[in-house]
Amino acid sequence: MSQIALPLDWPAGDKEQDYLISEANQPLIRHFEHWSLWPVMATILTGPRKSGRSLLGRIVTGKAGGELIDNAEEADEEAIFHAWNRAQERRRPLILIADAPPPAWEVRLPDLRSRLAATPVVRIEEPDDDLAGQLIEKLCHVRGLAAPPELVRYLVPRIERSYFGVHRAIDALDELAYEQRQRLTVPLARRALAAVGVIDESQIEA
Repeated sequence: MSQIALPLDWPAGDKEQDYLISEANQPLIRHFEHWSLWPVMATILTGPRKSGRSLLGRIVTGKAGGELIDNAEEADEEAIFHAWNRAQERRRPLILIADAPPPAWEVRLPDLRSRLAATPVVRIEEPDDDLAGQLIEKLCHVRGLAAPPELVRYLVPRIERSYFGVHRAIDALDELAYEQRQRLTVPLARRALAAVGVIDESQIEA
């Protein structure tokens, strides 16, 4: 499986602390790699669900001694306010994870609103071809499925280019492989993708 550990001087080997990297998310990684240089010791991290945003937040705050507030748009505003101030005093990063930054996320507390307005926002973008291929391999690996290279090459250009789309395709592939007691192959993938409406059934070989 092709995985790249975060390019920080952090221990490797723990699967939960591997984060897949390609050109699509290199700017994001550089931002967190240089957290000690942030003028504001906080970042709002947004991006699609299933993109690994919570994992990335845990990695950064765990290694840097910072704080993480997931689903920040639903969190107590007073708690966020005090965490933001604490981060500036301690010079340790606060990462706020949300589906979208303010003003899409309505903030009622004026003092918090002004602080969040000064807080940088970074976003996890949808995967490129390289990252989609790595994610397919990873999802198959954690399910105990062997993903041959030709299967990955077949799937990448055909599935929806999103984290949700990759997960949806692998869910369908895993379910069909289990039902039919088959290993992962390109013909099996054709049938699985057709079952979830990704490709037309006419594309399936008899």
